[in-house]
Amino acid sequence: MAAEASGNVGDEITMPGRAWSFGGDVPRSFDRHVQRSVPLYLEGHDLILRTSDFFLSPGSVVYDIGCSTGELLLRLAQRHTDPDIRFYGIDREQGMIEEARRKCQADERISFQCAEVRDLELEKADMIISYYTIQFIRPRERQEVFSQLYQALNWGGAFVMFEKVRASDARFQDIITQLYSDFKQDMGYSSDEIMAKSRSLKGVLEPFSSQANMDLMERAGFKDMISILKYLCFEGFLAIK
Repeated sequence: MAAEASGNVGDEITMPGRAWSFGGDVPRSFDRHVQRSVPLYLEGHDLILRTSDFFLSPGSVVYDIGCSTGELLLRLAQRHTDPDIRFYGIDREQGMIEEARRKCQADERISFQCAEVRDLELEKADMIISYYTIQFIRPRERQEVFSQLYQALNWGGAFVMFEKVRASDARFQDIITQLYSDFKQDMGYSSDEIMAKSRSLKGVLEPFSSQANMDLMERAGFKDMISILKYLCFEGFLAIK
């Protein structure tokens, strides 16, 4: 039980306080860790890149809420080269912002801010992305954030959200949890590392069901919503204002 006792969750990341954080040594290893931990992580990026073609044009504004190391914004900027498009990354961890700025420093259209999204006044945008971010916001604050993002979108703009989701009942939840554990073991994580990660996320990551996420978007004002990717407990949504 050495990994669990030390808080070792794999990829040279430790959680000595047993509560998951994106600070500390996480930014350095984050890209590798998340690609091994979240099924179809890079495929989700590719899907967002292709989806962006329907919404971005010269002068567009794009936000990535919870941008981590800026990898997705960098790829979006490489795909959309118009000099008038602006890309904004927001993350509450300074270490992530520093890594993102280092990675994206060659493109002046990309900028980053260390902040909680609900504390900001957002510009009108044609695309807002939340890639496995809302699940880390306190449940009591989520409706406010959804409403804020809806108001920030231009008419016809896109909100793309990927989230870990709960199953519809306990039986399905048990099956999906075991299948996900199998996935992580196949990716090379030990049982102790899997348990340590699970313990560290208690009270930090609070997933909602697919329907609950849809309900939050609908209460914010969205009427046109669709699921665009689903694998076990990981799902991507597209909502258009």
